[in-house]
Parts: sequence; structure tokens; C-alpha cells
Amino acid sequence: QVQLVESGGGLVQAGGSLRLSCSASGCIFSIGSMGWYRQAPGKERELVATIDTGGYTNYADSVKGRFTISSNPHWNPLYLQMKNLKSEDTAMYYCTAWTPLKYWGQGTQVTVSS
Repeated sequence: QVQLVESGGGLVQAGGSLRLSCSASGCIFSIGSMGWYRQAPGKERELVATIDTGGYTNYADSVKGRFTISSNPHWNPLYLQMKNLKSEDTAMYYCTAWTPLKYWGQGTQVTVSS
């Protein structure tokens, strides 16, 4: 199993920046890729960004050019650097890992005030 703990969320003004972190523990050697999802109130959970063991990254169109996913070796930690934040980025952000079983963290809240 893999345990994931997110941190770094908070309240920020529009145009500001935040960096989310995700610490992984357990069977991290089995992780093939990791990513970030988000879920805003009343909306479905959406994929924000992913990164695999080769460093290949993928982003939702809504965050391209503003968010950057990265990871230190052995996935500790996984980061999501968020810049030029918009009110529509307000959501609970979840770290996820594929082994290929899917694991989720508890989430960290990001609130962007306009």
C-alpha cells in the first residue's frame, strides 16, 4: 500500500502563487506515476497534472502554462507549483499515485480570492 499526505494549501489572492507538496510512504517503489486532481464544490473531480517515472508530464488545458508538476527522487515529495492563480482554481486538491492501483491523499484546500 501507499500512503499520501498533502500540504501547502491555503488562501491566496488572484494572481498569486502556491506550492503544494505530497509525501508518499509505504510501497513507493511500486509507484509508476503520480498526479494531482482537484474538486470544486458541486463539480466533478478533475485531473490537473500527472508525472511518470520518466519525468513525462501532462496537464489539463485549464492549467497549462501556470502549473508545474515535479518530483524529487523516489516521489518524495511530489510538488505542484501553481502560479497566476484564478478564482476558478479554488478547489480541494488531491495527490494520487498509480501502482497501478490508485491511491489518494486526504486533500488540501486551495482558495483563491478575487
